[in-house]
Amino acid sequence: MKKVTSVFWITLAIALFSVIWGAVAPENLESITGSIQTFISVHFGWYYLLIVTGFVVFCIYMIFSPYGKIKLGKPSDKPDYNYATWFAMLFSAGMGIGLVFWGAAEPIYFYSKNAPTAETGTPEALNEAMQFVYFHWGVHAWGIYAIVALVLAYFKFRRGAPALVSATLEPLFGDKMKGPWGKAIDVIAVFATIVGVATTLGFGAAQINGGLTFLTPIKDSFTVQLIIIGVVTVLFMMSAYTGLSKGIKYLSNTNMILALLLLVMMMVIGPTLFIMNMFTDTIGAYLQNLPSMSFRLAPNSEENRTWINNWTVFYWAWWIAWSPFVGIFIARVSKGRTIREFLSGVLLVPSVIGFLWFSTFGSSAISVQQGGETDLSELVTEQTLFGAFDNYPLGLIMSIIAMILIGTFFITSADSATFVLGMQTTNGSLTPPTMVKFAWGIIQSSMAAVLLYSGGLQALQNALISAAFPFSFIMILMVFSLYKALRADKASIEKEQRDSEEKTSA
Repeated sequence: MKKVTSVFWITLAIALFSVIWGAVAPENLESITGSIQTFISVHFGWYYLLIVTGFVVFCIYMIFSPYGKIKLGKPSDKPDYNYATWFAMLFSAGMGIGLVFWGAAEPIYFYSKNAPTAETGTPEALNEAMQFVYFHWGVHAWGIYAIVALVLAYFKFRRGAPALVSATLEPLFGDKMKGPWGKAIDVIAVFATIVGVATTLGFGAAQINGGLTFLTPIKDSFTVQLIIIGVVTVLFMMSAYTGLSKGIKYLSNTNMILALLLLVMMMVIGPTLFIMNMFTDTIGAYLQNLPSMSFRLAPNSEENRTWINNWTVFYWAWWIAWSPFVGIFIARVSKGRTIREFLSGVLLVPSVIGFLWFSTFGSSAISVQQGGETDLSELVTEQTLFGAFDNYPLGLIMSIIAMILIGTFFITSADSATFVLGMQTTNGSLTPPTMVKFAWGIIQSSMAAVLLYSGGLQALQNALISAAFPFSFIMILMVFSLYKALRADKASIEKEQRDSEEKTSA
């Protein structure tokens, strides 16, 4: 514990206050976070749409610019992980639980209950449902992660700076980042990470409970969810104890195997032709309409604007709240790759896997809905996937695999987050003390439990949007800081590239 900084104690105090507040006055917590969430969504929806699209444009520029050749590390550095393990780690840490939670539920909801613009239950609503699912979980989401990861990796592995968000802003603010201002920025990043991960852990606990309720006599209750959180907390602490190269690496590979098994089973058992037709058709529609979706705010339609606030703005806030955690983790496992290789991998591979995932489970669920025998839209969100499985052969086996997958994703996300929070509160140490990781593991789980207790999934969403807002400004500064650093390093980078080319030709 000698390594901990004041950021640890300040953020710990804020997090403990939030946990106690939620436990003592849950209705008050939900009311206040709800008011903050509504204010941000109504008054700053335009801001979220502009900055997130701006992040994607910046990533694309970096891929095709001369800076794309720069290695995230020294010229001789090699990647620590092969492509398969690297992609597995990206995928598991990035959005694993969310894909299982929303894989069938979001397309069904858009199609049957609340389409973006079309009349529900129509072919137009089906097409819109898949387009906007791709939009929410695709390139824009990974562009947010990529920005934070790229900036941190560049300053850590090229310049030898501490793996802290504040350290990436020194080109803009100099030594001020080593004082109170830097500490404040790191506190915001750590707290956003805690809330972002706690929200996802809450979703995971709710879905495991939903699956158990659908398949067994176990009731859907806060008590059951609390037990689930407690069991998973013990498991991810055991994983955290083994370290990054063992625990998270093995869990990430396990996640990918289980996810691919479930995906292939659903593609084979489900309406295969319908799945592939929908995937092909809606990918084209997504690419065609991507610019208009990126800036769609519907200022003249209160109904459409409410939909955007509840879905698109919420998702952009979700990814921003998760970006300190996922960004730092991706940076940590991406040493030795070029900027072009890094951004291409982070933007495209997980996005395409996500598109195929939603196409498979969303189309299969919609096929059940269209059949008329089961109304999946009437199930609670966390049971929708299991309701879809129930209408196909081997449905029970797929439900069991899905719950195991949620559990392993749950453990991986929490394990990765304790590592990242440990780094951020020990001055960027790549080997944070086990006790620090344990402390953050307990806080994350406690926050997830309190948010569920204070208002279920709605409280989770309210807290998320509130925590993401201040960190979004820091992300903008990180982009400008990176660009300034790249321009300043241009001469040495060009010399390095010439020397590399001469060695290659020789």
